[in-house]
Amino acid sequence: MKKIKLIWDFYGPDAVETAKHHAIHLKEFSEKEEIINYGCDFEALKEYTIAYLIVDENNMILVRDALKPHRGELVG
Repeated sequence: MKKIKLIWDFYGPDAVETAKHHAIHLKEFSEKEEIINYGCDFEALKEYTIAYLIVDENNMILVRDALKPHRGELVG
């Protein structure tokens, strides 16, 4: 099954802390909804910070509709 990385972008001086906190809620959501996640964390990039959640393709719609990620990409 394909894996999808759903991504939320954060900008500005508080971006790292905001993304870190958002990742906590992403983990809580996946546990509550009993969705297997293959990675859930935050990553500080050069110009912005992301929070992400990696799920099976069949769970992507549920997460997308409930949490409104900014974008998504196929994983490996």
